[in-house]
Amino acid sequence: MAFRDYDPYERDYGIVPDIVKQFVVYLYRHIRERNIPEIESMYEVSFPKLSDRYFKQGPWPPVDAISDLVDQDHVFCLLYKELYFRHLYAKTQPSLRARCESWDNYCDLFGVILHGNVNMLLPNSWLWAMVDEFLYQFQSFAQYRTKLAGKSAEEIELLKKCDKVWNILDVLNVLQALIDKSDIVAELSRDGGAELAAHDGYIPGQSNVLRMLGYFSLVGQLRVHCLIGDYSTGLQSLFPLNLFERGKLYTQLLSGCHITLFYYSSFAYLMLQRYTDAGRCLNAILSYIHRVKQLHARNAAYDQILKKNEQMYALLALVVGLCPAVQSTLDEHVLVALKDKFGEKLQATLGERVLVALKDKFGEKLQRMFRGDEGLFDEAFMYGCPKFITAAPPAYDNPSAAGPQEAYLRQRSLFLRQVGGVSRLPLLKQYLLLYSSISLPKLAGLLETDEATLRTALACLKKSNYCLQWDGGRDMTSGSFTSTADIDFYIDVDTATGAELVMLSDNITTRHQAELLSRHIVKFEAIVRDLEAPPVAAAAPAQAAY
Repeated sequence: MAFRDYDPYERDYGIVPDIVKQFVVYLYRHIRERNIPEIESMYEVSFPKLSDRYFKQGPWPPVDAISDLVDQDHVFCLLYKELYFRHLYAKTQPSLRARCESWDNYCDLFGVILHGNVNMLLPNSWLWAMVDEFLYQFQSFAQYRTKLAGKSAEEIELLKKCDKVWNILDVLNVLQALIDKSDIVAELSRDGGAELAAHDGYIPGQSNVLRMLGYFSLVGQLRVHCLIGDYSTGLQSLFPLNLFERGKLYTQLLSGCHITLFYYSSFAYLMLQRYTDAGRCLNAILSYIHRVKQLHARNAAYDQILKKNEQMYALLALVVGLCPAVQSTLDEHVLVALKDKFGEKLQATLGERVLVALKDKFGEKLQRMFRGDEGLFDEAFMYGCPKFITAAPPAYDNPSAAGPQEAYLRQRSLFLRQVGGVSRLPLLKQYLLLYSSISLPKLAGLLETDEATLRTALACLKKSNYCLQWDGGRDMTSGSFTSTADIDFYIDVDTATGAELVMLSDNITTRHQAELLSRHIVKFEAIVRDLEAPPVAAAAPAQAAY
């Protein structure tokens, strides 16, 4: 295939810096010796430092320039090329040739792991990054091939010939093969991952490579299915991982993996209208980030963690906007964090806990969400959603038929359809809260609608008060319908007049008064201490020296 000649990784490497040669030699030696602490140090510390010092604007030396240093070792060269292409993607805009060669390298690397007798040890952080980067490059290629507007006819012809490169079926097959060959499903079914977590992922006397790649591929399958909008299959692919038995989840030892797992799980639940499960996932991961983010303050991934944190707060705003009952399940520090991100003037529509939680985060946006403002839902969805892709390649012969935003617009339309189904219900709910009973004609008059339309709206409100919620087991799509309503109502006939009445029965969950009072007592005591503190004496004026 005739590729362009100006690929950035083809520059001349006549001289490889000595310190880079030493890095390659020592990394090769430590991998052969199965020295995990040294490999981890070189991978997480030395490689980023050398990249920043010598290759900040360009690629590392090609594998041909260093292969003699490692005795032409085939497996090590594949590992080196995995790092090489990862750095290339991070620092440059990869060409089509680079994308194809990276795909070939991953196929060769995973092929050796699946079909060879691999007994080496690698840091679990590297193995997670390997799966994560594999899926990032797949996602990047799927987006790259849809941007046909700026491509020449020659480039489009080359794309047509690359129909087997980063094909979604092949990507999913690789992930499934790693899961099957590692036998990770059977292992997790036995103990839920307790042994894996107890040994930090390194079982004595065994290679961790295939086992952990299989484990991380469970998370990878969830990600791929969410990117194409197949949310139910994505959650099913997690089996037998249990999101809500976090003590047995190895992912919490790797922040990037843990965040990926709960971000895509919560988004899948949101799109499946399982708002309580989505809120539970978001509460868990936002609490986790609150605890660990300072540990990554000097890490290169710190900015990505903060960005994902903000995205998940946007998703939480969507969940609370669509299902206010979720607010009562949030942890206190999540509420405090939300307080810094949402707006004031929410007391008319929210209770005390939500007022505390959402006071300053998004200004008045959440209040408008509760009033059914679709524009605010649209804005939060656009910020919080992943970068969707289409499973099939575009119509290369008709570049204007579909653009790079097609996948996003399709998922956005599905979500706004959910919002549209409940956008007119907040006003109905506010009127119902004012009465213990009200006749249908009177309520229809207040809403300026007819009785038939009102009956439909009441049925929609009743339906929206029930949500499918996970109730145990390792199938994350199972569950039972649970009421999430803060009011309950039914239609009855007044025996005296024969008129149909909407009867209200208050079903608001009892507040935790002790928690509420404790919080206010602490605030009051702090105010009293400030008031009783002795005033600071003013400094005496300095006397002039004569």
